Amino acid sequence: MPKTTAAKLAQSIAKNDISPVYLLTGEDLFRKQEIIRHITAAVHPDDFNIYSSAADKADLGEALALANTAPVFSDRRLVILTGIEKLRKDPKEALIRYLENPLDTTVLILTHDDSKKFKTEKALSAAATEHGQLANFDELKHEELAMWVKNRLKEQGLNGTFDAVETLCEAVGGDLNALAQEIEKLALYTADREDKNISKEDVLAGVGFSKEENPFALSNAVQYMNKNRALALTDKLLDSGEDPVGVLGKISYPVLKMARIKRMVNAGMSPTEITRAAGLMFWESSLVNNARHFPSEETFLKTLDRIIEADKAFKTSTSSDPKTTIKGVLLTLFAGK
Repeated sequence: MPKTTAAKLAQSIAKNDISPVYLLTGEDLFRKQEIIRHITAAVHPDDFNIYSSAADKADLGEALALANTAPVFSDRRLVILTGIEKLRKDPKEALIRYLENPLDTTVLILTHDDSKKFKTEKALSAAATEHGQLANFDELKHEELAMWVKNRLKEQGLNGTFDAVETLCEAVGGDLNALAQEIEKLALYTADREDKNISKEDVLAGVGFSKEENPFALSNAVQYMNKNRALALTDKLLDSGEDPVGVLGKISYPVLKMARIKRMVNAGMSPTEITRAAGLMFWESSLVNNARHFPSEETFLKTLDRIIEADKAFKTSTSSDPKTTIKGVLLTLFAGK
């Protein structure tokens, strides 16, 4: 079967057109998990006919043996292996051999979470598309993200205006977990209202703030390495009278979090381990994937030094120009961007 899109894949699953193999690539974990839930609901396996594990933690021999075994008192067996990019050479070759001749009564779902590495996975890609479906789930940006939000609102019976969708995307960023939560909150917020048109004001009220600007917007811009937006928000906050120490705090908190994540990624920890060790909420999982865009540890150290210097200058009133001081912190972080 040829490669397909995420949208077409969802349509085929909705029609109960289930393939023996699914290879889900790209770094958008949220949409992958949604597709896995849809496939699981369609297959509806009982406890005797489902196996799920991170690939690098699994006994791959056992997993493939199960995939090659007929289901027990059921039409289909479901086997899920996530993060197969971490498999070593021999286990990956064993997986490819299975993909070349998969069992029709097994539904094997594989996720590959490293887009750069997947470009070299020619044998894996060819084997998966021969008897199954391959769909890419890149992180949504700009127009695609706005369309996702608009469709998600529609699923909740809501109609988002252009300003509302734009404000929601800017306020929350590209984290689909967080966006989905905010949309659920909007559905509750408007539950007793006949008018289901969501305005910018509804979004501002729904995400829990009354000012024109989201108090988390600057932190989001830092976390998602959006240099121009971070600089513009710094100007806006300081020009509106925001305390420089408070603005610096909106920068220092995400920088510390990003530095911890970067260090753990470099140490070879898995996304699950990093999420737990860094104390991340589940909707912050995209930060682990975004770590490849983060600066080097050396740059983080320089940035943290600038933050300490700025904090001291503000608290001792030795900074004559807070805007220049804070922008110096950001430009250190975004050096080379």
